[in-house]
Amino acid sequence: MGFLFVISAELVGIVSSLSMGDSLSTWYAFLEKPVFSPPSWVFGPVWTILYALMGIAAYMVWRKRHGHNRSHLALRLYWAQLMFNFLWSIAFFGMRNPALALADIVLLLGALVVATVYFFKVRRAAGWLMVPYIAWVMFATALNAAIVVLN
Repeated sequence: MGFLFVISAELVGIVSSLSMGDSLSTWYAFLEKPVFSPPSWVFGPVWTILYALMGIAAYMVWRKRHGHNRSHLALRLYWAQLMFNFLWSIAFFGMRNPALALADIVLLLGALVVATVYFFKVRRAAGWLMVPYIAWVMFATALNAAIVVLN
């Protein structure tokens, strides 16, 4: 059953990346980016690992659903943040709208932090699996904000 959580998280990344179309090579490549912007090839492997970690974490929380009354809320928050994650690629690359994407990623970060707090309450290990994702989304938020300012 755990693989379904990992696959569902990975599918969010795969499907949302379809909205990129040719934006990576025709639009994003020509944006002014801050000095801390990593090369484009970094994003794929990082997101693949993060989606796997969050899927495992969600599965760990789901397994506690009968013994822990906070697990249902934790999972609702998880799915909410995953929706914001999905919408970010559409806003940034699909619509080529970094400002809208910035608003989305701020909501994503908020939902993610709250979900992670609840993950910690349900199963400590699940919360820790979400911490790298929070760190990356914080970095991505700074990168997104810098792109808005520079462009």
